[in-house]
Amino acid sequence: MLHGLDLQLFEWINGAWSSDLLDAILVPLRNKYVWIPVYVFIIAFLLTNFRRRGYYLVIFLMITVGLADFVSNTGFKKNFERPRPCHVMQDVNLKVRCGSGYSFTSNHAANHFALSTFLLLLVGRRHRYLQIGLLVWATSIAIAQVYVGVHYPTDVLAGGILGYLIARLTHYLYRRLEQSGFSPS
Repeated sequence: MLHGLDLQLFEWINGAWSSDLLDAILVPLRNKYVWIPVYVFIIAFLLTNFRRRGYYLVIFLMITVGLADFVSNTGFKKNFERPRPCHVMQDVNLKVRCGSGYSFTSNHAANHFALSTFLLLLVGRRHRYLQIGLLVWATSIAIAQVYVGVHYPTDVLAGGILGYLIARLTHYLYRRLEQSGFSPS
């Protein structure tokens, strides 16, 4: 059942959604180099607004994303060995290079949901517009992975959940470290 729904959603997003407008938005959206200015802004924001504590937050943010990437790749991809749709389906509307790795889970989704969730937990409920923006950002990158033909919807869903859980864990550890008397500020 899920496999059938997964394929239907893949065909809908990768095929039926296909348009020049979405090509212009979603194809570059999944390119990690497009986001370098955003990553630099996040680091500058943390260092500027949190002063000395910002250095520790940047380190924890890097640990969060690195852990999400490692667990997604080593813990899931290398154990499930699910082929990418662009390797096994003939009618994929491939919009980027297919890639040689496995599909489950999506590292793009895991990494960006880890980053977004950690930042959401950091800013709390004070900045509603920022929360919505971070969730839309991570979700858009995840959907773009399906749109370009390199992941199934369940790959990005599982990657998103993985990133969320890892960010919850690292944020919890950071807060515990702060409460234990470790004072980076």
